[in-house]
Amino acid sequence: MNLVLVGQGGHSKVLTDIANRDGTVKVIGYLDDIHKSMYIEQDVFYAPLSFAPVIRQTFQEVKWIIGVGHNEIRKKIVETLQLEPEDYTTLIHPSAEISPSATLGVGTVVMANAVINADSTVGHHAIINSGAIIEHDNRVGDYVHLSPHATLTGNVVIEEGVHLGANSTVIPGKTIGEWSVIGAGSTVIHSIPPFITAVGVPAKVKKKVGDLIVKYKVK
Repeated sequence: MNLVLVGQGGHSKVLTDIANRDGTVKVIGYLDDIHKSMYIEQDVFYAPLSFAPVIRQTFQEVKWIIGVGHNEIRKKIVETLQLEPEDYTTLIHPSAEISPSATLGVGTVVMANAVINADSTVGHHAIINSGAIIEHDNRVGDYVHLSPHATLTGNVVIEEGVHLGANSTVIPGKTIGEWSVIGAGSTVIHSIPPFITAVGVPAKVKKKVGDLIVKYKVK
């Protein structure tokens, strides 16, 4: 499979490493606005995001993935590219453990030592980072980022765009509302509304983001 990575920062480096571990995947190019024009180096192309239509026409037998860790920016890129869902692939590190009954959306990446257990669902363009654990019967929405060693216990709902910080935990049966942020090391023992930043043990609301601000950023 030939792969185009959109984004060339730190997150993209990790995705490149995952792709290189799979003998069936070849990264043929990167799109990122750090490049002013398109060029080719060692059979790999580099170009700004505006070259996406040219890339689609030139390389038709390819899959795409968004190598950007920021949830809002990742959503904006997907909307800008206007690719079909089948144009995207998933990337899964070989050390990840994924239940046969779990499902993953397109464009989602699962990193080293992550675990996704029985009957859990992960949406499109999500990031399940190194060592993150999604226990049974969880529902994780689109554009979510579970940071390293974040843990979802059973029957948790994580709505669109949520960012869980490193080593955070959500106890069973709770919901994190869309586009909320849970601070690193926090423990969520109550459901969290949308557009909220919550931190601490137990997690308490520290800031209300506001739906108009967030919706402006992601649309």
